[in-house]
Amino acid sequence: MGSLIRAKAARAGTKPAAAKVSTTKGHAGDVTLGERIRYAFDKSMAAGPVALAGWLALVSVVTIALAATILALTRIGPDGGFDFGEAAWQSLMRTMDAGTMGGDSGWVFRFVTLVVTLMGILVFSALISIISAGLDSALEGLRKGRSRVLETDHTIILNWSPSIFDILSELVIANASRRNPRIVIMADKDKVEMEDEIADKVPNLGNTRIICRNGDPTDLFDLSLVNAQTCRSIIVVSPEGAADPDSQVIKTVLALTNDPQRRIERYRIAAELRSAGNAEVARIVGGDEVQLVLADDLISRIVVQSSRQAGLSAVYSELLDFDGCEIYTTELEELVGVTWGDAIMGYEDSALIGLRYPDGRVRMNPPMDEVITAGSRAIIIAEDDAAIRLTPMADDAVDPTVIRKPVAVKRVAERVLIIGWNRRGPMIAHELSRYVKAGSVLTIAGDVPGLAEEVRAMPLGSRNMKVEVRIIDTSHAAALEALEPLTYDSIMVLGYSDHMEAQSADTRTLITLLHLRKLSERLGEHISVVSEMIDIRNRELAEVTRADDFVVSNRLVSLMLAQASENEYLSAIFDDLLDEDGSEIYMRPVGDYVDLDQPVSFYTIAEAAGRRGETAIGYRRRRPDEADDGRNMGGVVVNPSKSERLSYEPEDRVIVLAED
Repeated sequence: MGSLIRAKAARAGTKPAAAKVSTTKGHAGDVTLGERIRYAFDKSMAAGPVALAGWLALVSVVTIALAATILALTRIGPDGGFDFGEAAWQSLMRTMDAGTMGGDSGWVFRFVTLVVTLMGILVFSALISIISAGLDSALEGLRKGRSRVLETDHTIILNWSPSIFDILSELVIANASRRNPRIVIMADKDKVEMEDEIADKVPNLGNTRIICRNGDPTDLFDLSLVNAQTCRSIIVVSPEGAADPDSQVIKTVLALTNDPQRRIERYRIAAELRSAGNAEVARIVGGDEVQLVLADDLISRIVVQSSRQAGLSAVYSELLDFDGCEIYTTELEELVGVTWGDAIMGYEDSALIGLRYPDGRVRMNPPMDEVITAGSRAIIIAEDDAAIRLTPMADDAVDPTVIRKPVAVKRVAERVLIIGWNRRGPMIAHELSRYVKAGSVLTIAGDVPGLAEEVRAMPLGSRNMKVEVRIIDTSHAAALEALEPLTYDSIMVLGYSDHMEAQSADTRTLITLLHLRKLSERLGEHISVVSEMIDIRNRELAEVTRADDFVVSNRLVSLMLAQASENEYLSAIFDDLLDEDGSEIYMRPVGDYVDLDQPVSFYTIAEAAGRRGETAIGYRRRRPDEADDGRNMGGVVVNPSKSERLSYEPEDRVIVLAED
């Protein structure tokens, strides 16, 4: 019969039906009641301590109700027993206090109350454990810093790096005149560790309070904890130890500016980037809300300029820190219609250095005959914004009889030596090649792996400079002497920061500087040396090497970030100051501008500089008998009182903004 059916199916062109298999096993209909109860209990436990406390309360209610029912029905209690309400009360008291049953009589009654008491001990022990665990969890959450900040007008710092301590120190100074200033720090680091490090390295916080939070600055939920909607400014530092720190910074800026819950008003963001190649993407992401501090580019340019003019790093430090004079941008209606040359002479205790035009352009040291137009903002150096005021100049403030005519100085080819190497080396070489005359030579000496190949592949800014490589141990005195350092016009000593920890790199730098000092003393000739230090704390140790200048890389970046968070135009100002195409800071002999046979006012020096198309902003006078201000300025004074008359020596310098 089966074969007949298959034959008919084959003739009909159909396939025989598959045998039916039971699939009911394992379906919801086969789930037992116990499994359902267990699953429901598991789901309720997922709610946490609240659900567990609810279950304990239910067990207590059932126990008390059952005991009260037994006592009410059997009347086995003292004095003829209790009704249900009194029995429930007696049972409740015994669940809360085991000593309550001490006066009970009758073994049946004692047995019932003993059961109730034991259940009470079990329930309340579990409840105390839950409460304790909940408190521990809450305290742990507070310790980790996961609560939302409710401050307003506060400064936010995102990410963690060694530069954060210098940033905090500068912001503390800036906040001295503010009421209840707050700084909120968020980083992927333990809150207590952050607080301990800050307490150790920034002991004097003045009136500023620091609030630390643990979180990922690229995460929108974590960012909501710092309450960016009501902040004053935001600083994004390059994160310590990150494989690609620039990507982290750009993602953080993206999260801030594109947060769906962000405020309507624009943010004031200062962000640190290591590579200038990532600047375009960061500007696209941040728009006009972000000021970029290109750390390596900034340090490289200052190292190059300081190597050509000893003491220049002190000028940049003075302009960048909050202790002393600062750069302000302000609208001054009284300057409209006045030429630049007349405007710079209108302030006795402030120094005009540039203009920000209505279209957003910044220009330092405009032409002396340029007329200031409405809508322009004055860029000015002052002790504080209250000191910015026009001051009538006395008729005899300028002594034209002592002003000297400019003398052309012919530039010649230079020989420059770089000892040591790090990722900023190629930038320094590129920047240096843009300044030197044709025929100049740069010699690079170091012992890092692949140095020769890297130097051969690096691009230069011009063909004026030839580059040579010497592979030597830069901590060895004989190897350094073989370089014949006295034959070079200037020497730069870089730290091996890419291959060593900061302290080890600075130690290697100190050894090199000590060898150079010993060589200079033995030969009786001065060697012009500019050194890059990583940690500001090592600068005092380096003073014994008597190098001409120290560029403390981390500190300069920190100062720039702190200032940019307070002044939204600062990045553009320093871009112009450090650009070869605009006006830059130069330190030139005072004797080139005025006669040195009598005291002169700075008004006179400013007038002499103005006749050359330059803006004078300060001077450097080294006097061994004068007390140092404790800031290692090397006699540099920025924004002096223009009416004070001083005597100058041939080695003194005037600090000017000039095209060349």
